[in-house]
Order: sequence, then structure tokens, then C-alpha cells
Amino acid sequence: MVYYLCILIIFDKMSKKGKVLVAMSGGIDSTVVALMLHHEGYEVVGITMKTWDYAQSGGSKKETGCCNVDSFNDARMAAVQHGFPHFILDIREEFGDFVVNDFVEEYLAGRTPNPCVLCNTHIKWRALLKRADALGCEFIATGHYAKIRQHENGRYVISKAVDQTKDQSYVLWGLQQDLLSRTLLPLGGYHKTEIRQMAIDYGYPELAKKSESYEICFVPDNDYRGFLKRRVGGLEERVNGGNFVDKDGNILGKHKGYPFYTIGQRKGLDIALGKPAFVTEINPDTNTVTLGDEYDLDKNEMLVGKLNMIKYDVITPGMEATTKIRYKDSGTLCTLYPEGANMRVNFYQNAKGIAPGQSAVFYEGDDVIGGGIIQGENRIVR
Repeated sequence: MVYYLCILIIFDKMSKKGKVLVAMSGGIDSTVVALMLHHEGYEVVGITMKTWDYAQSGGSKKETGCCNVDSFNDARMAAVQHGFPHFILDIREEFGDFVVNDFVEEYLAGRTPNPCVLCNTHIKWRALLKRADALGCEFIATGHYAKIRQHENGRYVISKAVDQTKDQSYVLWGLQQDLLSRTLLPLGGYHKTEIRQMAIDYGYPELAKKSESYEICFVPDNDYRGFLKRRVGGLEERVNGGNFVDKDGNILGKHKGYPFYTIGQRKGLDIALGKPAFVTEINPDTNTVTLGDEYDLDKNEMLVGKLNMIKYDVITPGMEATTKIRYKDSGTLCTLYPEGANMRVNFYQNAKGIAPGQSAVFYEGDDVIGGGIIQGENRIVR
């Protein structure tokens, strides 16, 4: 009897695929990831990260998204029901100091930030890896729709998900090799409809119906202008009353403050020019917002900085790629030219609405070559 018990224990240990720390938000994707890995034989540890106190944002709506008590309880309940441990990790201090401050500073500099990319790159993955090491976990896993594999050159590569409508490879360009080598992204090979069915099969039909939040977690009422006003004392007095100008510098009217506009914006300008007008440039030094025609948004070149290269550590000048300049962008064919710590991107066809501060991600087929932050330099096509 003891002999057979020892055999069972040894077999159980051998059947384990490793110990994995799973980031569980309480939503359908991360819950299915945890249960999927658990049933595949991984030793799962669930962790839910509290990044932000909703009360600090001063928003008008009730707390929603990934940082509310209901989400914490949903994640913990799934873990308890399936017999694996779950922890809550408080990273509010490091999140607030870095991500939120950068969000505010970028808007005050006349740029358009992408806080989710910054959070993934510098906060969530590093926080997960630190706790994974402390808990003896070989891997970390999340509910992102993307794939990771090791390339023949030895580097770990992010690729687009099978479900192109849910693909999140764009927001993961900042992950470095040490993080990618220990990350599992089980949802990359599935469509969202399949994940919903898995939730039902696992006994969580309510998750399959649960609405998903696409808001910035610390601006859950989607009013980033209100958030900036509450966050920066005296902001309106500093920026209110600046001028809308045309590309020749002629004054067209008054705006409500340059941080409240983004490149490519057409709606909400509150100015009548007799034709559609678009924000084409923001100058914080002069508190001016330039308006123009839609074709003024066309650019054939841009400079990208703060690079993180993924598939290749060195880019051959003139390498052909497809570059996305926003999350929902389908991408534009281009050539890449390294310039010191930056990347010059030359588009074959004009790209529209390039916004400094946003992410630019370079693709070779479905693989992410790398990415960076769009800088202020670009060439306007006349």
C-alpha cells in the first residue's frame, strides 16, 4: 500500500507541468486561463492586483473594472472552488507614482499617452515576476490574446492571436526577453467564442455573459479631461483660453486648454469653420492647437524612440515591416531605419493621425519585431 502511494505521489509530481502564477482580474479571460492551466496539470497560484483606489480619481460613476471588490471576490471564488491558492497584491503605490504621473505629464506636454502599454511594460509584469520568484513559480500567465514562442535565433517572440478581433500583441511590445521567456499566454490560439464556451463548460455561465471594460482603470468614467483637472491643481487657469490656429498661424478661435485635445480629433472642438476640422498639431509652449483638413493628418515618415526590440536585437537599415500606430490600426507597410537609439519609419503609403506619445509597433507578418513611442518629428505630406 505504501509502495503504491509513493508511486502515485511520484506520478503526480511528474505530471505537473510546472508552477505558474496567474494574474486573475475576475473576468472571463483570466479565469479561464487559470482553470485551463489547472486542468492541464500546472500547479496554479492565482493573484489579483489592486492597482488603483477608485475614490482617488473623483469619478462620478460607481467603481467598475478590475479593481473593485466584486472582481476580487470572483477571482478568489474560482480559485477556492478548484483548490488552488489565491492572493491579492497591492501595487497602488508603484502604479500611481509611475503610470498615473506619466499619464498626466504626457498630456501636459501635448502628447497622447498609452497608459496600458506603460503599465504592462513597467508595472504588472515586473510585479508578477517578482512575486513568482518569491512563490517559487517558474512561469507567469495572463489572459491576453497573443502568442509567445522561441524563435530559431533564440529570442522570444510575441505574435498576433488567432482571433484578430481580440489580438493584444500591440500593447505587449514593451515586454523584455526575461519576461517573455517566462510568460504563458494560453488564449492566443483561441477565438473569444471558444473562451466563452469554456467558461460555461467549467461551470461559470455568468462569466460568459459578463460585460468587459475597455476604460482606463484609473479613469473609469472615461472622462480623462475631468481626471486631469482634478489631478492638477489650477490646470484650467494655466491652459484655458488658448488659441485655435490654422497651419499658417492665423487665429481661428479659442480652445478650452491644449491638454484636452488629441491629434486627429474632429468631434468636441466647439468651433464652426464651415467645414470639418481636425486637430493636426498641439503646442504646449504657446498653448495653441492647430486645426486643418483631414489630408493635413497624412504623414509619410515618423521617428520612434524608447525602443524595445523583440524578434531581432539588430535591425538591418531598410528592413520592410508593417507598423501599427494605434491599437485598432490595421497597419501600414513601411521600411525601418535605425538612427542611434531611435527608429526612422518611412511609410509606403501615407499614415493618418500619427500622435506623439502613442505606441508604434513593427510587425513582420504576425510577429512583433519591436516597438516604441512616437516622437514629435514627422514629415507632413503636402
